[in-house]
Amino acid sequence: MADAQWTGPRGADLGEWLPVLDLVEPPRQRRLTVLVRLLLLIPHFIVLFFLHIAAFFTVIVGWFAALVLGRLPEPVFRFLAGYLGYRMRVSASAMLLIDRYPPFTLTPPPDYPVQIEVRPTELNRLAVFFRLFLMIPAAVVQGLASSGWWALSFIWWLITLVLGRMPRPLFEASAATLRYSMRFSAYFMMLTPAYPKGFFGDDALSVPEQQTRSATRPLVMSGAGKALLTLFLIIGVAADITTSATTTWTSDTTDNW
Repeated sequence: MADAQWTGPRGADLGEWLPVLDLVEPPRQRRLTVLVRLLLLIPHFIVLFFLHIAAFFTVIVGWFAALVLGRLPEPVFRFLAGYLGYRMRVSASAMLLIDRYPPFTLTPPPDYPVQIEVRPTELNRLAVFFRLFLMIPAAVVQGLASSGWWALSFIWWLITLVLGRMPRPLFEASAATLRYSMRFSAYFMMLTPAYPKGFFGDDALSVPEQQTRSATRPLVMSGAGKALLTLFLIIGVAADITTSATTTWTSDTTDNW
């Protein structure tokens, strides 16, 4: 498990290899840290604010470089992979998927319960050129699922606080939401040529027994987990409609005055 493994471009041999999010599901969580989780993460949110700005400009540089070279330069790849991994660790903690505090580093310790794996490879220049248009469908799915999760986050927080753990179906759906967000971000930042897939989980045989496995590699989802994912999407759509209607009503009211 690693945030980035740069060994030079590997070409088409990777095929449709998808970026991996490895999570170690905690059997129990400390209720006190669950209670004040978002407060504890405020320093990380501040760091992420500045990292996001740096990543934004790095993506622009990487886009031009990828058009010329057909891949991301190694320093660009390493920084964006490190930033993405850092963001996923903070997000996993905020979503109550882990109980261990994220380290303030772009390279986590090997035993940290959240790891991502992205592999440098050649990029299709045409797909890079039209990346902003190609990512729109995935952006819609990712946005709706994430907003749906956060719209009901108080309920998930209360359940985890009372039980001292996250029920397995909720863990599956939350992990699937975070993993799809990671794959979407990796595609947007040109860390992978593979379009985001696997929103509703993986087949149990998708990862051979001899390869590295985790709670999310493969992410085999139960019927209840898939139902919760669908709920996230529905709530996300409802929240988007409500926000649009409220904005329109406020605008009309202001114009009338």
